[in-house]
Amino acid sequence: MSSGLNDRLFRAAAIGDGDRVLDIGCGAGDLTRTAARLAGRGHAVGVDISAPLLERARARTSAEGVKNVTYEKADAQTHVFPAGGYDVAISRGGVMFFADHAAAFSNIARALRPGGRLAFACPQAVGSGGEEAQAFGLLAKLLAESDGEGSGSGSGDGDAVDHAADRADAHAAMASLSDPDRIREALVAFDDVTVTPLPIRTYWGETPADAVDFMLSRPPGRTVAADRRAALEDVFRPYATDTGVRMRASVWLVTAVRQA
Repeated sequence: MSSGLNDRLFRAAAIGDGDRVLDIGCGAGDLTRTAARLAGRGHAVGVDISAPLLERARARTSAEGVKNVTYEKADAQTHVFPAGGYDVAISRGGVMFFADHAAAFSNIARALRPGGRLAFACPQAVGSGGEEAQAFGLLAKLLAESDGEGSGSGSGDGDAVDHAADRADAHAAMASLSDPDRIREALVAFDDVTVTPLPIRTYWGETPADAVDFMLSRPPGRTVAADRRAALEDVFRPYATDTGVRMRASVWLVTAVRQA
């Protein structure tokens, strides 16, 4: 979805041959595998809390023949990493969800050698503009209306409340590092912190229908009425291109160095 920022993220991380790389919130391991290739004689470790995603990461890594990669099911906020065991830590949209950002980044700092590098990307505030922010304002309104339409049945009320709570939690987590001052406060164990605005184009699917399928899969199993689904597809339609549904958005590119 956000692979368009990969080149900038890797330039910022400056992974070199022989580096030991930690990928935080690695998901299905796309970023981890690229980091491993850049590290050459080094090694990349991807950590995530999702066992199904890690299974997919291992399968893809085996299929692609990447040898210098391992994956661990771990919460990077509390996991006991080898002290000074990594030269570089990276993350593409995986650091917003910590319960305690300062504690998490301090734990990551301990995992880096003195002078080790941190590079990650996280969303800017929704109000920062861009096509994605505009579209998702409309999508959120349509989904809220759809949830409300289910309130007439016995289980509908609970489903609507659950969906609203899920969205509120997700939005709060996604926005948790949208303020640059908040990012700097969380990186107390690092020096040379830079927070750079970076425009990107996100990918949501091959077609508007595909984009709606993806959006409704979070949380899994969600359905909407046919007319509401058509309205959701209409929101994505202006962003359909020959290379899929793509929207302009803005993220922060953050770099820092572990204190000596």
